[in-house]
Amino acid sequence: MSKLIFSTLSFLIISITFCSAKNAPYYNVKDYGAKGDGKTLDNGSINKAIDAAAKNGGGTVYLPAGTYLSGSIHIKSNINLFLDAGCILLGAPQNMGAYDAEEDIVGKQYQDGGHSYFHNSLIWGENLKNVSITGYGMINGGGLSRETRGANDGKIGKASKSIALKLCSNVVIKDITIFHGGHFAILVTGCNMVKLDNLIIDTNRDGIDIDCCTNTVVSNCMVNAPNDDAICPKSSYALGRKQLTENLTITNCQVSGYKEGTLIDGTLVPPIGRANGRIKFGTESNGGFRNVTVSNCTFKYCFGLALEEVDGGIMENITITNLSMTNIFNYPIYITLGERLRDPDTNSVAVGKNIIISNIVATMVDSLSGIHITGTPTHFLEDIQISDVRFTSGGGGAKKLDNVDFAELGKGYPEVYKLKSATPAYGVFARHVKNLQLNNINVDYKKEDKRPAIYCADINGLEINHFKAKVSEGIAAGVFKQIKDFKTYNSPVLNDVTENKIQ
Repeated sequence: MSKLIFSTLSFLIISITFCSAKNAPYYNVKDYGAKGDGKTLDNGSINKAIDAAAKNGGGTVYLPAGTYLSGSIHIKSNINLFLDAGCILLGAPQNMGAYDAEEDIVGKQYQDGGHSYFHNSLIWGENLKNVSITGYGMINGGGLSRETRGANDGKIGKASKSIALKLCSNVVIKDITIFHGGHFAILVTGCNMVKLDNLIIDTNRDGIDIDCCTNTVVSNCMVNAPNDDAICPKSSYALGRKQLTENLTITNCQVSGYKEGTLIDGTLVPPIGRANGRIKFGTESNGGFRNVTVSNCTFKYCFGLALEEVDGGIMENITITNLSMTNIFNYPIYITLGERLRDPDTNSVAVGKNIIISNIVATMVDSLSGIHITGTPTHFLEDIQISDVRFTSGGGGAKKLDNVDFAELGKGYPEVYKLKSATPAYGVFARHVKNLQLNNINVDYKKEDKRPAIYCADINGLEINHFKAKVSEGIAAGVFKQIKDFKTYNSPVLNDVTENKIQ
């Protein structure tokens, strides 16, 4: 009897599922002329299917298995563009003239050209609601360019983005794979309610750029970007106004800098030299970043975490926890203010405060810099707390670096390697900070490093608890200059540091 009931229920479930699918708004691009043969331009047919769905109030535009050579696709409101398993949406070569021209932009630009233009993309949409791109198929950028025009250079750009959405609400991009995505694999600007989930991106420039967006979740994504940043929140002037990127969650993601294509094929070939591939906030940062969490992410063969506020915006209420890093270039943690001020308001002042970073493990770290925390001489970072960090530096630093007059970032591009020298401490370098707490920090090196473990200068309120470090014989564990209100606890390696020894 129980078997009969189970069989009957199973039949009913299958029947209901079939009927629901049959009656759902569903538009197969092949019914609108798409060939999927990898040779015929199919974006015209795909756009016809989208138009038909939009005319009827929306629905799923379905791309079955096949290779769809394509130029610009115009996504619309209430459309789910569904790439089925075995589907490859292939970006057409530039010389086929299949992409839309860049839109006209009025007024001076204060961001890279890639952030100014959206229509020159494989898939783009503007001022839309309820947009989704889903399925287990692949977008192969193919002919998309990894280059774009720079700010104010006047050059004509090329199609350079796989997906570009501007001023859209309720956006879902889920389950797809993007290979060789161009300058941006995904660019969302001025969007609200954005969910990016379970994506695999293996690309030649930026993976995911979240610009001037509110209420965004990036989860369960694997992003490999050896030549640029993997996950990159920004806050540019692309909307013609300052707008914060806020209420942002990045969780359960993996970022890396393997050779392009080797994440997807599983060979995971390390880069030759340094690779970006990181999570970076900035550099475009007119509005800034507020109410942000980053958690449970891994970094491999790439730069570490970067928080860069250099264009006069606000960077505040940031919590970051549970990061695991290995084979890290340049630094594991970098927090900086700068004075680039690429902003129409010449009186802008960068602000960085209320930042908590905890539970970080990093091994095989480049000797260029360790934990790097820097404000500016006139505008301090405020209320910074770094806790429960363990990392191992490559080491090899020279003793002379502990007395170097380490350069200020000033108006320069905010990267440590631009400062022309390794930092004067291999573990922690902090300068121009108000209220800095360092709790349970353990730093080590593989090759002997003759720099101090920690170097702090111009700090107003410094508290260090449970600081452990390997220190070369004859080298001071710490150098402290211009420190006010200095407290240390449970840190024997710093026992020789007293108020009268602070320089």
